[in-house]
Amino acid sequence: MTNRIKLGRSKRWVIKIGSALITNEGKGLDTRAIQHWAEQMAELRSEGKELLLVSSGAVAEGMSRIGMRQRPNALHELQAVAALGQMGLIQHFESCFKRHDIHTAQVLLTHEDLSNRQRYLNARSTLQTLLQLGAIPIINENDTVATDEIRFGDNDTLAALVANLVEADTLIILTDQQGLYNKDPRQNQDAELISEANAADPAILSMAGSGGILGRGGMRTKITAAHRAARSGAATLIASGRSENVLLEIARGSEIGTLLSPRTEKLAARKQWLAGHLIVRGSLQLDEGASRALSGSGVSLLAVGVSSIRGAFNRGDMVSCLSHEGEEIARGLVNYSADEARKIMGKASHEIEKTLGYVDEPELIHRDNLVLL
Repeated sequence: MTNRIKLGRSKRWVIKIGSALITNEGKGLDTRAIQHWAEQMAELRSEGKELLLVSSGAVAEGMSRIGMRQRPNALHELQAVAALGQMGLIQHFESCFKRHDIHTAQVLLTHEDLSNRQRYLNARSTLQTLLQLGAIPIINENDTVATDEIRFGDNDTLAALVANLVEADTLIILTDQQGLYNKDPRQNQDAELISEANAADPAILSMAGSGGILGRGGMRTKITAAHRAARSGAATLIASGRSENVLLEIARGSEIGTLLSPRTEKLAARKQWLAGHLIVRGSLQLDEGASRALSGSGVSLLAVGVSSIRGAFNRGDMVSCLSHEGEEIARGLVNYSADEARKIMGKASHEIEKTLGYVDEPELIHRDNLVLL
């Protein structure tokens, strides 16, 4: 069985549709296109697939509604425009799916919903229940309350984290390009479409360009999203949303778009949650021995292996672990504050109590709270 056939037969899909497609390059909601995607999803549902939709376009639709031509920069303006556009977006999806007797549910998330363990589990349970009830969750970032500090950054990232959250088999990213090219097709006539690659291959990032006017993401964010989705074993297909019956063609195993396959080993659910944290409060620079030990076997990080510390963090915060060469190799929940960590770095575990006057944990980061990147 080919990878395309295997992907087409997978059961649980997260489908992300970009702003340029949803709003027909900013001209307002492309109602015919939305209706066509809804028809395809209804057919996929009848074949037994479970679908979650991550839809961009709230800001672009809000801009269209009030005649705004240039995307605002001020956060409060973006939030207001998103609130205006979200109404039209959801109303139209609801009416399109209602024609096929399919219930939809609006789900708005912020990064805090997925970084807090309890809220993460609550969101997971809610989405899984909606799927069991036969509904299609329509998911977007809660733009009206998210601040710059806690934003996902783009809906490609959100879609990947949702794929992790529900352990989806497949992430479909529909865009205005045919897929990933070896060079920018808008500037190079000899650009070639990449049919398939490994989601973790660093070489494919060098081929990605930047985003468009309407959305925050670009091909680079899609590749990064594929890497994130691969952590839970999901394959990612990047394809043109303007292709005829694109979702049905994917389900039939057609050779369209770019397929980014996951690595073979799937992260456990808690590790997926850890890897999904987008905000880190500081970093720990490791010496060569600790870098090698952490990369090789994923052991706990001891204070003795840390050579320098940056940032102001508290116990339980997410921090980056940097190799002796400065490359981020892991992230984890730290057992000591930054001030405490600076006092015990380079020291053996049995010296912690003597140095601080107490000891909470013998490790700076326990292996259960550590994920390799």
